[in-house]
Amino acid sequence: MPKITVKNYDGNKVEEIVLSDFVFGLDPHQQAMYEVVRAQRAAMRQGNASTKDRSEVRGGGKKPWRQKGTGRARHGSSRSPIWRSGGVTFGPKPRKYNVKINKKVKLLALRSALSSHVKNNTLHVFDRFDLENHKTKVFYDVLKKNSLEGKSLLLLDDISEKLALSTRNIRNIQLSSVDHASTYDILKTKNLIVDKSALTKLEESLRNE
Repeated sequence: MPKITVKNYDGNKVEEIVLSDFVFGLDPHQQAMYEVVRAQRAAMRQGNASTKDRSEVRGGGKKPWRQKGTGRARHGSSRSPIWRSGGVTFGPKPRKYNVKINKKVKLLALRSALSSHVKNNTLHVFDRFDLENHKTKVFYDVLKKNSLEGKSLLLLDDISEKLALSTRNIRNIQLSSVDHASTYDILKTKNLIVDKSALTKLEESLRNE
């Protein structure tokens, strides 16, 4: 079973805990993670691109010229797709890009993403994450003391208002609750930061599925 060190704000060791093999000790399943990330990115698309076909563009009610005798090609409407200002053939219409993923695949991908951070030593566990005030400098000092550089995701059981205020001006920091843990967000971050209560909740929810 994987073990991990629980630290305080100053980066000092508080204790060492054993993680669940079922949640944090997997050999990451690449295909499951790929399918879930692809589905999550597809769901982000607005899908509001729209063009007008020949029945929707303005004008074109009258036949441009008579059928025969002019020496020109026959046409029934000036709104034909081959005419300037005509309709668009097979153009995009508003649609949803949602991709269905089975629940078991979603959970496997989430556990795989968490396990990949354990294997890469980029999972950082703190005993608690309740800052005394909402100053950005306070939170920045915590990152500096623990050598946390680059993009970081804070996955917490409860996000306090002070924590939200202290992190909102730091570009590479993202906050998320355990209930909204996303495989995509976990994989795209360099450091995954959790507190002990969030870690316990993750283990309980993913172990019972």
